[in-house]
Amino acid sequence: MRRTILWIAFALIALGGLGVAVYVDQPIASGLRESQGKGWKKTADYKFHTAVRKIGDWPGLMLAGGIGLLIARGMRNREWQRILIAGMLASTLAGVVANASRLTTGRVRPKEVPKIEAGFYGPWNHGKLLIGDPPYNSFPSGHTATAFGLAFVIAFARPWLGVGALFLAVLVGWSSMVTGNHWTSDVWVSVALSFVVARNVWRWVQKNGDATARKIRDWIKRRRKGSKQSATP
Repeated sequence: MRRTILWIAFALIALGGLGVAVYVDQPIASGLRESQGKGWKKTADYKFHTAVRKIGDWPGLMLAGGIGLLIARGMRNREWQRILIAGMLASTLAGVVANASRLTTGRVRPKEVPKIEAGFYGPWNHGKLLIGDPPYNSFPSGHTATAFGLAFVIAFARPWLGVGALFLAVLVGWSSMVTGNHWTSDVWVSVALSFVVARNVWRWVQKNGDATARKIRDWIKRRRKGSKQSATP
């Protein structure tokens, strides 16, 4: 019962936040464009936010998680191995859901406005396929989803360290808005999506992670043993 109430509260907060985000979409995007000016793309500020998005994307997060996993394995720290594996899984799943969604919504990116009228055009519009067409793939934000997927798991497992992880994820989301790639509501939906994914992945890993790892190890051992036996004359 308590869990149901908490999820209902989360849904209400998420929907309320979405309403606010949609309301401020245009004012924030317009304010950012006006403050940046024409030569902004040549500034260090633009390069910084572009680098944040690149580093905070899925390949960079998986590289960082993989390095951390190797260190945790070398130190025989099973708890951090569990946390990092869960974080990498949550990041990947949240990213897959977000990217699959944004390919079909056909929402115009802020930086394409007013060249293209803002709105949702769907996967097909006026005889043109918009799936995979970058100017129309704004909603939701894939970068934000992958960053928060990893950060939320760390926050659930280690709240104090999670503050730093969430700060970095917020920076990825903000950079996505500053560079004109995503609206505020794109980012908000990705944060909510990542929370749900990360929470469920972390709970599953806590409950089933060790048993699943043992099954995988046993399967690998059986495969190796079978290979050796078949190779023996």
